[in-house]
Amino acid sequence: MLQAFAEQRAEVTRALDDLVQVARDIGATALADRLGRDVVAKLAANRFHLVVVGEFNHGKTSFVNALLGEALLPVGVTPTTSVIHHLVYAAEPTAKVVLADGGEVPLPFEEVRAFAAGGARSSSEVAFLEIGVRSELLRERIVLVDTPGVNDLSLTRAEITYGYIPRADAVLFMLDAGQPVKESERQFLEEQVIGQSRDKILFVVAKTDIWTPAERDEAVAYIRERLAAVIRGPAVFPVSAHAALEGRGGESGFDALREYLTRFLAEERGRLVLTNALGEGLTARDVLARGLDARRRAAHLTTLQLDKRLELLERDLSGHAGTIEQRRLEIREQAGAIKAWARRDLDHFCDDVITQLPGLVERASGDDLRQHLGDFLEQSFRDWARRESGELATSLEQLAERMVALLREDAHDAAGRLGETMGAELSPPRIEVDTFAADVGVFAVLAVGLGVVLTNLLLGGILVAAASSLALWSRGRTDLAMRRRALELAPGALRDAAAKVAPKIDELVERFAARLDEWVVSAGQELHREIIEVLGEVRRERAASASSSEAELDRADGLGARLDAVGARLDALRRGLDQRAPERAAEPR
Repeated sequence: MLQAFAEQRAEVTRALDDLVQVARDIGATALADRLGRDVVAKLAANRFHLVVVGEFNHGKTSFVNALLGEALLPVGVTPTTSVIHHLVYAAEPTAKVVLADGGEVPLPFEEVRAFAAGGARSSSEVAFLEIGVRSELLRERIVLVDTPGVNDLSLTRAEITYGYIPRADAVLFMLDAGQPVKESERQFLEEQVIGQSRDKILFVVAKTDIWTPAERDEAVAYIRERLAAVIRGPAVFPVSAHAALEGRGGESGFDALREYLTRFLAEERGRLVLTNALGEGLTARDVLARGLDARRRAAHLTTLQLDKRLELLERDLSGHAGTIEQRRLEIREQAGAIKAWARRDLDHFCDDVITQLPGLVERASGDDLRQHLGDFLEQSFRDWARRESGELATSLEQLAERMVALLREDAHDAAGRLGETMGAELSPPRIEVDTFAADVGVFAVLAVGLGVVLTNLLLGGILVAAASSLALWSRGRTDLAMRRRALELAPGALRDAAAKVAPKIDELVERFAARLDEWVVSAGQELHREIIEVLGEVRRERAASASSSEAELDRADGLGARLDAVGARLDALRRGLDQRAPERAAEPR
């Protein structure tokens, strides 16, 4: 199945390569470069990412070893994976450290164990380890991501939640047969995973050796019932890594899981990858048709008339710059307003919690304060951050939608003016919300940005440090002294945390605004640049060869035939994918 996907991808890539060449021959160099860089190259480099997620001691690493068919990664009774591991195919075992700043350091394969929990190597500067192993599963352009436990409150947990899970092609969530679907797991699934990955999460129940055959069906039915409360129709796979590594594949459950995975990746995720690439190609085909029409009209112009048209187009573009600048100014103003109210919300949150603290502290014992003050502060901040994140996302999306609507009107006006210049009726470029999302990566920016906010909010150590200080100070203190100390520490901890979070919120909004600003400039100039670029190429060709009007029309007709042919191929490929849209693979019983 994955081989069939590879063949389909190669066919789509060939069609897109042909489209890139037609674009270059028409004279749309910028469009050709973008297609080649953002569509064809990414499609060729595409890999499927499988992310293994779960709590400590649920057998994630043993599961990964069994899935690979060999015990390649260290396992133990204590948490072992202290940094994220990327497993990729390699003919011989290899390893390298990928640093947080993007640098890479080769690593002897035998030193991979040094990055296990308690190992000699610090992980503070490490983004992930890339480990190359010889596995047939990975040969099919799959990257298997082994992660630390999600019940570890560390930077890694935030990286998993806000970095890896949204980008994964499939999320394998590990459950323990001895204690499946604990409340902490249900909460993590409901709050952090389901919304981002509802359509790509698979549940793997590890250590099923503890069940008797009679218990198996009852246990799986119970797990499905528990999971159904948070996700519709959960796909559940009971497996035994021990049986798989001993060569008892038939009873391990891994054969069924591998079959499901390959079908899911090839048919569902693979189809999505190809459909998106074909959609980009068909949009580019429509843009090139407009450029080709400009080339045909230029064939009827003298060189002097062509130069005059180019001058008029450049002049109109210069005048249009004022309109674009108005849009950019509105983005800056709206971004400033969003940052201001977010800061006000943060201040009000701190004031509200600090106002409630005396009553809460008065009702608590010294032991309760020592054990639960940090948890209370963290949960309060977490709840606020969740609400604020939703409001921020809504405000930024509304700003983007307004810019899309305004640019659509601007493009319509520009098409009318340029049509008069060219002596033709020009259709404006399609400017839609989906186009903006694809061009700017708006939703990815939001997800990553909010992840940064939460990481610094919850994992920066400020709130935990306050609770630790209280615990260290508590020896021999009375409940009254503990309450006084809690009231001294908690407000300062909240304010300190807020002081760190506020700049991160500003950074999120500014980053979004900068991307939106960049897109507004690019989209606002698209129609002008497209025609100017094509006419400029016609002018250069004419200067180089002094070709006749008839020859230029013949060349335009030839380019038109090639564009129609490659467009028909892209259409046929997309129809074929739509017709083969699969039913989701059946899971084992």
